Amino acid sequence: MLELLSYGDSGWGDEIIAGLSVTLSLALATLPFGLLAGFFIALAQNSQDATLRAAANIYTTVFRGLPELLTLFIVFYGLPLFLNAVYGLFHPAPDLQINNFLAGMLALGTVFSAYAAEVFQSAFRGIAKGQYEAGTSLGLSWIRTMRFVIVPQLLRLALPGLSNLWLILLKETALVSAIGLPDLLRQTGIAARVSKEAFLFFGVACLFYLLLSILSSFAIGYIERFTQRGEKI
Repeated sequence: MLELLSYGDSGWGDEIIAGLSVTLSLALATLPFGLLAGFFIALAQNSQDATLRAAANIYTTVFRGLPELLTLFIVFYGLPLFLNAVYGLFHPAPDLQINNFLAGMLALGTVFSAYAAEVFQSAFRGIAKGQYEAGTSLGLSWIRTMRFVIVPQLLRLALPGLSNLWLILLKETALVSAIGLPDLLRQTGIAARVSKEAFLFFGVACLFYLLLSILSSFAIGYIERFTQRGEKI
C-alpha cells in the first residue's frame, strides 16, 4: 500500500496530490464568482423593477431545479456550440473550444450563485428597513449605504447558509471528472482501475475530502468569530 501511495513511477502519490490541487483550485476559483453573482441576483430579486425580479427568479428556479451534472454538460458541450454559432455569423468555420477547468468553474459557479442568491435574499429580509433609512438620513449614497451599513450585516446573517454551500461546493467539484478534468476523484479512479485497489484509492479520496471539510469548518468558525467581534455578549 505504501508503495502504491508513494511518489515516482511506482506510486500514485504525485498524481493524487495533483488531483487534490485541481479540486481545491477549482473550488476556490468558483467561490468568488458564485458569491458575486448570487449577491447581484439577490439585489435583482429585491429590485423595484418587475422585469429584473422575474429574470432573477427564473434564473434561481432553473439552476436550482437542474441536476448539477446536467448543468456541467450544458456548459461544457453546449456553450461552445452557441459561441461558434454566434461567431460564425462574422467569421467562417469557427472552432471555439472551452477549457474543461473553465467549464467546471462556470457550471458550478452558476449553480452555487442560484443557491447563494436565496441565502442572500433571506439575509436581506433580516435587515430592517430602518437601516436603509438611517443611511439615507446620514447623507450616504445608495452605494455607500450598501457598503458600510447593509453588507456587513448581510454577510453576518448569510454566513451560516453560505458556509453550507461552500461545503457542498467542495463535494460537487468531483463532478468535473465526468468532463476529463484531472481532479482528485478522477486521479484516484484511474489509480483504482489500474492497480485493482479500488478500496484503497477511493478511501484515500474520502480522507482528503473529509480533511478539506474539517479545515473549512475551522476557517468558517474563525470567520464567524471575526464577524461577531463587535456584538455584545
